[in-house]
Amino acid sequence: MKLITLNYNGSYLHLNRIRDQTTPKNVHRKLTDLKASYRPSSQSTRKQRWKVRCESLKQGTTVVADPLEVLRRESWQQLDGVVRCPANYIPLSPISFLERAAQVYKHHTSIIYGAVKYTWEETYLRCIKVASALNHLGISRGDVVAALAPNIPAMLELHFAIPMAGGVICPLNTRLDANTVSTLLKHSQAKILFVDYQLLPTAKEALNILNDTGSITPLLVIISEPNYRSPLKVCPKYDYETLVEGGNVGFSIVRPYDECEPISLNYTSGTTSRPKGVVYSHRGAYMNSLSSMFIHGMQEMPTYLWSLPMFHCNGWCFTWGVAIVGGTNVCLRYFNPQDLFDNIVIHKVTHMCGAPTVLNMIANSSVKDQKQLPHAVEIMTGGAPPPPTIISKIEELGFRVSHIYGLTETYGPGTWSLWKPEWDELPLEDRVKLKARQGVKHFAMEDVDVKDPVTMESVKPDGQSIGEVMFRGNTVMSGYLNDLHATEEAFAGGWFHTGDLAIKHPDGFIEVKDRSKDIVISGGENICTIEVETVIYSHPAVLEVAVVARPDDHWGQTPCAFVKLKDGFYDINAQAIIEHCRDRMPHFMVPKTVIFEDLPRNSTGKVQKFVLREKAKNLGSFSLEKVE
Repeated sequence: MKLITLNYNGSYLHLNRIRDQTTPKNVHRKLTDLKASYRPSSQSTRKQRWKVRCESLKQGTTVVADPLEVLRRESWQQLDGVVRCPANYIPLSPISFLERAAQVYKHHTSIIYGAVKYTWEETYLRCIKVASALNHLGISRGDVVAALAPNIPAMLELHFAIPMAGGVICPLNTRLDANTVSTLLKHSQAKILFVDYQLLPTAKEALNILNDTGSITPLLVIISEPNYRSPLKVCPKYDYETLVEGGNVGFSIVRPYDECEPISLNYTSGTTSRPKGVVYSHRGAYMNSLSSMFIHGMQEMPTYLWSLPMFHCNGWCFTWGVAIVGGTNVCLRYFNPQDLFDNIVIHKVTHMCGAPTVLNMIANSSVKDQKQLPHAVEIMTGGAPPPPTIISKIEELGFRVSHIYGLTETYGPGTWSLWKPEWDELPLEDRVKLKARQGVKHFAMEDVDVKDPVTMESVKPDGQSIGEVMFRGNTVMSGYLNDLHATEEAFAGGWFHTGDLAIKHPDGFIEVKDRSKDIVISGGENICTIEVETVIYSHPAVLEVAVVARPDDHWGQTPCAFVKLKDGFYDINAQAIIEHCRDRMPHFMVPKTVIFEDLPRNSTGKVQKFVLREKAKNLGSFSLEKVE
């Protein structure tokens, strides 16, 4: 997807540089000729402006809209006395949330991280100085800047600072191995990599892999603890806090020309073979930030605990959204039940988010780690549907659970299980079942439906008919970076195809039933079974393999591998396969269960995964004993 902004105001043409393909020269020539040749025929039309936003540009072709046709479409401009100008139109961007917070909530606490505290004014100035430093290091419009860090203040600041320098933030999953990180750095062509000092070994190994393959490596910036110099024995050339100190507070923010310009590049989980970089726009991030705050019920100056990784869809847009209401971000480098309860009590936390794994961790935490909550804490969860028993347990501890559903491609939350007051009178079992549904669209999503992917007809809202969940609206991704085919495929028929199978209830609520692409959702992470199978296939003893999801009370699901060995390899056990995987992929993707048997196939030779899924389901929740 090539984002094009063409503003006929006698002013500028901006071609976003995020895609590494040379724009055909004739595009520039045609646009120049168009500007020179277009002369309005009357005084009234001379005052009018036109834009071509977010056009799809296929390599070797020119896509330029007829300016007169654009004028006809923008019928509001035909009204006498109506104009679009800086007084009434500014491209939407989450950057404005921080600017307002620095004015309205100037002295209110923005970030708490152990003994470190910042106000919103201080956070704004720190972000301005980092943006200034990025500009000094050569970052300009459309340049990708990657970040590999846990939930620390710098990671939050970079979500504002990088866009303020005109860059595109690319938050990387901290659980990835060096090989995967190198793949994503190469695909994104990141110019700078910010890395937390504890993840430096992974980052250095990733850069070494890039060097060995002759790829361009990004500039490395080390993030040490705030207010401290890097604890590394060898002082790095670039240190985050040094950039903050040396930045210019008078730096002029690089604002988007068009709100459809990219602000973030997020990679879907499990992307070693074919990276899928999801591009977010300033407009979409702005809209979804507002929606996330609304569906989480955040009022003025809440206290938000960062239990959700910021690299997950930019923390479901809460990285930007908390600034809207001048909230306090409580950052945690590590996450465990004791820290969670301690921080809730000490800082009077009001809101938090997390995958069902987080809920399970809380529900099954030790009594000695639990504390009496000062008030009900709102916790929003998404990913695999939370088990009703977990919802029940966690609400007994003083939490109120709300359930959302979405994907990386929908900026995180796309729907939420809107609670109706009359449901409060229902029995507990019925209440938790209703809460586990994926719900209805939020107000910034234009539409969500369950459709037949072939006919594109909506399924009956009878709670039985199954179809594919589809979205359309302003909070759907701009596209997949450098993969126009995948983008067009995902947007076929004018809807975004999720690949998730669901039913629609008579009240309009959707309920996801299965993953059509055999994705395993483990602890909020999407694991591509094909990638796991590829690694297992690389074992010299493996003849055939198929991976499906097995239920897990803690993680939601874990990968379960069905393996057929080659003749003569009788001494291979499950642990050998698991260790082979652990050496070659992120550990969260490694199968917890390995079963040796012939794979069921249909008449065409295709593995019948539905049979294997049923077998894995019958095994029950995974436990630590080995299954062979």
